[in-house]
Amino acid sequence: MKLSTLLAVIKPLAVGRPGDPDIKGLAYDSRKIKPGFIFFALHGQNQDGNQFVPDAVTRGAAAVVSDQAAPVSHGPAIIIRVSDPRQAMAELAAAFNNNPSANLQVVGITGTNGKTTTAFMLRDIFTDAGRHTGLIGTVAYEIGGRTIPANRTTPESVDLQDMLAQMVHVGCQSAVVEVSSHALIQKRVGGIDFDVAVFTNLTHDHLDYHATKENYFQAKVLLFRGLSRCHKKPVAVVNLDDPYGRELVRDVPLEADLITYATGQDAAVRAVNLQITSAGSVFEVHSPWGEAQVKLKLLGHYNVSNTLAALAVAGATGVPLARAAQVVSQMMAVPGRLEEISIEGGFQVFVDYAHTEDALHNVLSTLREITPGKLIVVFGCGGNRDRKKRPLMGAVATRLADYVLLTSDNPRKENPIEIIAQIRAGCKHSDNVEVVEDRHEAIIRALSMAEKGDVVLIAGKGHENYQEFTNTVIPFDDRQVVRECLGISHA
Repeated sequence: MKLSTLLAVIKPLAVGRPGDPDIKGLAYDSRKIKPGFIFFALHGQNQDGNQFVPDAVTRGAAAVVSDQAAPVSHGPAIIIRVSDPRQAMAELAAAFNNNPSANLQVVGITGTNGKTTTAFMLRDIFTDAGRHTGLIGTVAYEIGGRTIPANRTTPESVDLQDMLAQMVHVGCQSAVVEVSSHALIQKRVGGIDFDVAVFTNLTHDHLDYHATKENYFQAKVLLFRGLSRCHKKPVAVVNLDDPYGRELVRDVPLEADLITYATGQDAAVRAVNLQITSAGSVFEVHSPWGEAQVKLKLLGHYNVSNTLAALAVAGATGVPLARAAQVVSQMMAVPGRLEEISIEGGFQVFVDYAHTEDALHNVLSTLREITPGKLIVVFGCGGNRDRKKRPLMGAVATRLADYVLLTSDNPRKENPIEIIAQIRAGCKHSDNVEVVEDRHEAIIRALSMAEKGDVVLIAGKGHENYQEFTNTVIPFDDRQVVRECLGISHA
């Protein structure tokens, strides 16, 4: 594709010199530059991409997109000056890949909790309806028959648009995309025409990045405001049980159809005659497309909400409600989301991704209702992330669990003992709290004290198969540790 074709998309502030080279690829990491590529000099939290322009040029960059007039040592590369390199990157990535979202039915899901479960439900619903479906989210990226472990919930726009293009190439008709607040602020989903935008909920998280909860909410709102620029007839699906959802409906643009869902509010899609049991839940769904019964195997009230979100999207995109309800009724656990790893006749063990106060509260409340004996929880908090939630999570754990083992999560560049101390500051009753810094040892300790009728929750990492320390990442999977301790082979 010619550079001039791409430049027509973004209308740059200035172009350094004449020239119209063939563009062979796009990259924001100078180490991935090949001859004929465009390099995007992005501002990161710790580094400025303009520092890597010389390296990109040495590797053969044909052009550099920057917000600076003349980055150092740009050599023969054409400098393209823009006001917002991230927005330019998103738009150019879409154009370079021939706007793949125009050839896909794209569902974007945002919210603090519930994105992954809702995404997995929709993948199964669409697949059952005969629509080949790609998935981009926290657990994995699925493209055709290929599954790629995810390194972030929402990839950078260059990678995301490439994945969408691959989906089109292998014959996918739908794409389900988890959209994080970071991705929205950083314009990673710019250039995507969404058919449906979903809001699940908003609770305390990521305030290390957003500073305030209102800023966090406004980041989520960006997905819905963007619907006004879509070339399709978009749909907004919003949770009315969440107070921020009730506020969000005012921000849904007139260009979009609004579909609300709720368990406790009057909404377009709602659960009626809801019965929560130790085996899941049973309820009727009332909707604009009729009624259906759901017998959900996934535990917890919050999974009823996730189900309503998925069914609302299904109805909005033409999937028969009864068929969609049947699909979600057959679903088993999503990886790392209240995933049970137990031996018959013993105690129960669950691994869950809960890493916010609200998520931990929901999971512990759910397990409390099905625990005849002791409820034991093992968890920590990630380093270099929202510190304010740490004592809040400690308070929730000591209030709802019988015994709490505080341990390491992904300490990153923080001292794990200091993180644990901040969690413990929220623990009102320290007689049921124990500190075991090593996560492997903490899991062993929890399993060793559990007896028949007890439930052990290992929270925070869920599906993750690594643990991140200052300058190293080691293989670590909570589920595998449990299997080894219990003598269970992984099928």
